[in-house]
Amino acid sequence: MKKFAVFCLAIILSTSAGFGWGFKKDTPDTEGKGYVGTLPDISKSFNTNEPKSTKPLFEESKNFNSSDEIKPVPRDNPAFVNIILKDNKTSPYLNDINELLPQLENLLACIEDRCNVQLFNAKAYFFTKTVEFLRNKYENTPESSYISFQKLMELSTHTQSVATLRAEAEKYRPYMAYAGAGYLYNDNVIDQQLEYLKTEIEDTIVVLKEAH
Repeated sequence: MKKFAVFCLAIILSTSAGFGWGFKKDTPDTEGKGYVGTLPDISKSFNTNEPKSTKPLFEESKNFNSSDEIKPVPRDNPAFVNIILKDNKTSPYLNDINELLPQLENLLACIEDRCNVQLFNAKAYFFTKTVEFLRNKYENTPESSYISFQKLMELSTHTQSVATLRAEAEKYRPYMAYAGAGYLYNDNVIDQQLEYLKTEIEDTIVVLKEAH
C-alpha cells in the first residue's frame, strides 16, 4: 500500500514537470499593452468626409489671350471715337466762353420779349463786364486772335452802345423834341438798334458753339 502511494506521487510530479518543460501553451505577453488582436474592418459601414473631385461650375475659357477671341475696337464708330477715345481738349478759354452762352441767350430773350430798360441794361451790364474780364485775361495771347474772341469784343461794344442809348432816351426824352438831337431817342430808332443787336447776338452764339 505504501509502494502504491509512492508510485502515484511520482506520476503526479512527472506530469507537472511536463507542462514546465516544453508543453506550456505559447501565449504573447500582453501585460500593459492593451488589446493586441486583429480588429474587424468597419470603414465600409461609414461615409468619409474626404472631398470628391467635382466638375468646375464654369467651363474653361480657351485662348483667352488669343486675338481671335477679342473683339476689335470699333474705331470706325463715331460714338466710340468721340466719346470713349476723345481726349479732354477743354481749355480755360473754351470754359470761359461756354459760361457766356447763357448770358447771350438771356439777353436775346430779353430783346424778343421787349423787356423794360432797367432789366435790359442789367443783363447788358453783366455781359459787358464778363467780356471785359476776358479781354484782360486773353489780351496779347493766341486766343485773342480767335474769331470767337473778336466777335465777343464787337458784340460787347455794340451792347454797351444800345444800353447807353436806351438809358439816355429814358432820361432825356421828356425834355427833347423828336427833331434834331432828340431824333436819336425816337422809339423807332431804338427798336431798329435792338434788331441789329439781336442779329449780332444770334451770329455770336453760333460762332461760340462752333468753337467747342
